[in-house]
Amino acid sequence: MKSFSITDVGESRHINQDYVFCEENSIGGLPNLFIVADGMGGHNAGDYASRFCVEVFTKRIRENQQKTPIGMIADALQYTNDLLLEEAKEKNDLQGMGTTFVVSTIIDSVLYVANVGDSRLYIIRGDIKQITEDHSLVEEMVRTGEIDREDMRFHPNKNIITRALGAGSTVSPDYFEVELKPDDIVLMCSDGLTNMMDDKEIMKIVNDNKEDLGLAAKILVKKANDNGGKDNISIVMVKL
Repeated sequence: MKSFSITDVGESRHINQDYVFCEENSIGGLPNLFIVADGMGGHNAGDYASRFCVEVFTKRIRENQQKTPIGMIADALQYTNDLLLEEAKEKNDLQGMGTTFVVSTIIDSVLYVANVGDSRLYIIRGDIKQITEDHSLVEEMVRTGEIDREDMRFHPNKNIITRALGAGSTVSPDYFEVELKPDDIVLMCSDGLTNMMDDKEIMKIVNDNKEDLGLAAKILVKKANDNGGKDNISIVMVKL
């Protein structure tokens, strides 16, 4: 297994509200763990939320006694959400903070994924396939036929998300299990990448540099910044 992570503030923001975690070795009952979180909230609250949630989540995973990977992830997500809400209640300047969260682990060539919000996980197997489904207003508009998928990146409401850690007392992630094949590349990212580039551009850069995940990720960040860099950009890439 090879992995690489990168996070960049972008061209328009002064604070990086994204946070990534990339661990190829075992953590608690999981053999590896990968996370992208994109925080939201005024002042430094978004930056605080994403870091806080990744740190609490990984600590919970280390202590977890659940039997299944999805069980471990589900327990840790709810626990993290509970602590985030408590933290926001205790500190006035953190009220309303939240974060997207996409997390994955690979066990015996099976990829286990959970997500809340609009940070994504793709599998690149020659072509590119989005595994997660955005929890966002524009995704709902695509489903109801109000807009085309190609228009999502340019819609004025593209940043409105419908689920997040910190958004309510119960967290409602989606879960996925995917059988990986040799040479599959897993790409997790915040919307700072996907709002600046379409899937075909991402696929081409990854396929052109698939032997060097670090180089591929750095080129993706540069391209997103060249296209405007309107948000923080975070990427985690994993290859079996």
